[in-house]
Amino acid sequence: MRGWRPATEEALYGPRGFYRRPEGPAGHFRTSVHASPLFAGAVARLLRLVDEALAHPAELAFVDLGAGRGELVGAVLKALPAEVASRARGYAVERAARPAGLDHRIEWLPEPPQGVTGLLFANEWLDNVPVDVVEVDAHGVPRLVLVDAAGTESPGAPVGGADARWLEKWWPLTGPPGGQLPVEGLRAEIGLPRDTAWASAVAALGRGLAVAVDYGHSAGARPPFGTLTGFREGRETAPVPDGSCDITAHVALDACALPGGRLLSQRDALRMLGVSGGRPSLALASTDPAAYVRALAGAGEAAELTARGGLGDFGWLTQPVGIPNPLRNPLADPLPDPPQGPLPETRQPST
Repeated sequence: MRGWRPATEEALYGPRGFYRRPEGPAGHFRTSVHASPLFAGAVARLLRLVDEALAHPAELAFVDLGAGRGELVGAVLKALPAEVASRARGYAVERAARPAGLDHRIEWLPEPPQGVTGLLFANEWLDNVPVDVVEVDAHGVPRLVLVDAAGTESPGAPVGGADARWLEKWWPLTGPPGGQLPVEGLRAEIGLPRDTAWASAVAALGRGLAVAVDYGHSAGARPPFGTLTGFREGRETAPVPDGSCDITAHVALDACALPGGRLLSQRDALRMLGVSGGRPSLALASTDPAAYVRALAGAGEAAELTARGGLGDFGWLTQPVGIPNPLRNPLADPLPDPPQGPLPETRQPST
């Protein structure tokens, strides 16, 4: 048996790992990218805002970190106006092999390119950076949770070192507010590998904006028994580290935030980028029925992307590098800098 972190690494990214499967992530769960082209359109608008903040560089990078099969980066490049598209360069960062038929303008890489200028966008990437799980035993000691290939767990060694320090700062296992001692049965996922992965991704950006979009939680609202779970063919399932399912856990985005970073909800971010769920005027139905139907469909898609209790509650962690944050609008963005209130605890299954 071994800890969940190495077990998940092998199950997701090993030779027979889940993310090596030919159907790709879209065959098992639905993200904002798959829900509507409005999402890619909004990201394209964000890229244009970054372009303006960078004073229109000769080469404008869009780095899709955790690119799946390249759906987002391809759609973003297509959504750009000609003048911006002529300077744009797409990078898809993914461990799986490059899919056939991908736009020739997109470079497929196993790691983020170094020193580029533009927008680095990580949509539901951090949740698949493997983490270890700990559980408090009957003596109040947080112990590493071990797991075998069938998903059977057992207690391991006490947690120490940097992992223990991360837990103490970001996810103390002390029960209700005011508690001082660890409580038996409480669980946590140690987010230190995600903090490190995000810092490394941001460091690869020369100038521009880095954005991580994920479902998660913040200090003061951590789930008492953790969030580790699995997904297969559109349904939540037990996390079994044998390569048959996605293994994921919600992200402590406030812990990932670097100095100058900012958290806001997807609902607020997309509204700032022109996506809202407002219904079209009924007058349009009588003057242009086809346009009304199209507008109504778009409103429905926008509503899904911004819905409370769903995709709209996803967190956006924005990290400017050498530029002002183009999504920092005090009128439209009421959330304080991290740490802040609870972020979503949902994942949207595929349909």
